[in-house]
Amino acid sequence: MSLLMGIRIALRALARQKLRSCLAMLGISIGVGAFLCSVAIGEGAARQVEAQIRSLGENMLWIEAGSRNVNSVRTGTYGTKSLTLGDARAIEQEVEFVRNVSPHVNTRVPVVAGNLNWLTRVRGVSPAYLAVRDWAVTRGRMFSAEEVAVAAKVCVLGQSVATALFGVDDPVGQELRVKNLPCQILGVLAVKGQSPNGQDQDDVFLMPYTTVQTKIKGIAWLDDILASAVSPAAIAPAEEAITSLLRQRHRLEGPQDDDFSLRHPAELAQAGAQAQRTMTLLLASIASVALLVAGVGIMNIMLVSVTERTREIGIRLAVGAREWDILAQFLTEAVTLALIGGGVGIGVGLLGITGIAYLAGWETVIRAGTIALAVGFTGAVGIFFGFYPARKASRLDPITALNQ
Repeated sequence: MSLLMGIRIALRALARQKLRSCLAMLGISIGVGAFLCSVAIGEGAARQVEAQIRSLGENMLWIEAGSRNVNSVRTGTYGTKSLTLGDARAIEQEVEFVRNVSPHVNTRVPVVAGNLNWLTRVRGVSPAYLAVRDWAVTRGRMFSAEEVAVAAKVCVLGQSVATALFGVDDPVGQELRVKNLPCQILGVLAVKGQSPNGQDQDDVFLMPYTTVQTKIKGIAWLDDILASAVSPAAIAPAEEAITSLLRQRHRLEGPQDDDFSLRHPAELAQAGAQAQRTMTLLLASIASVALLVAGVGIMNIMLVSVTERTREIGIRLAVGAREWDILAQFLTEAVTLALIGGGVGIGVGLLGITGIAYLAGWETVIRAGTIALAVGFTGAVGIFFGFYPARKASRLDPITALNQ
């Protein structure tokens, strides 16, 4: 029996029991639709995490002060005062795997513009900070190296700060007060959005690190040093070189702990990607249960069909049909039932994905490979759950079947 003829016979058999066939296909459709929606939501969440990681800066490394063990007590981040401008310059000049080094001093401060005030974070940086973080100024300009050298009272606002203090007005050229320190606004940063830990990256403003050191915090050391590796492959050797250089500069020998710590977004990316893979797998597994339940429904429908068509099977066997022909006929019916239901489920899933993206505002991603996997899994369900009824039909005794 040719495949085309088998499909025609299967469609005619399914058409004779329209309601029963539709109910069996409904389970498959729901399962496939749920599977596609689950995977699309998981893939979309993973893409958002990747975008947030990238927003921190490509190949970024940051060296934090602290993490030293003093009298069996670990000081934690910013627990030491050993990072200096000399360290930043040494990293820039001596570590070949690094470029765009920026000193970094930060604190939370209230800022005032007119009769409005806002508590935010000030980051004292150099102009290289924009290259490290892959950040742009959309209005105005960034402060210059000359303004850093003289500790100029200038700043560049993040979008959230600009909106909170100036609304729709252009803040460039205006003035605000930082702890009673007047500061001229040079520019506004492009929107960055949330960080991987949910913080608003735009709720910040930048000033020369020299200004923050001397006129706001009153310190001579750095909180961090930010840098970018020349490539993703250079991150590991850059970390090794920086660690060796700083230990030498800080006179740390033998078993002495580092008085600094190195981090980079790749660590966050790996943790975030692993969490999203686990969540996507969990959602897809839950949705797959619906497909298995639908497969049981197909088996039940096919067993009932074999019972109802026992005499038909006996006649076919009596006129020369082989066991393989009967097996192929009923297996084709089961697979056809599953694939039609799967096709409807793909349509339902795509509509559901579109609806979720529109109504909930979630990012969803559906790949051709995911749809192909759903189709393949649907066909496998039809074969697996249709085999037993088909085998039972093919092994009927012709004489017994004709007497039914």
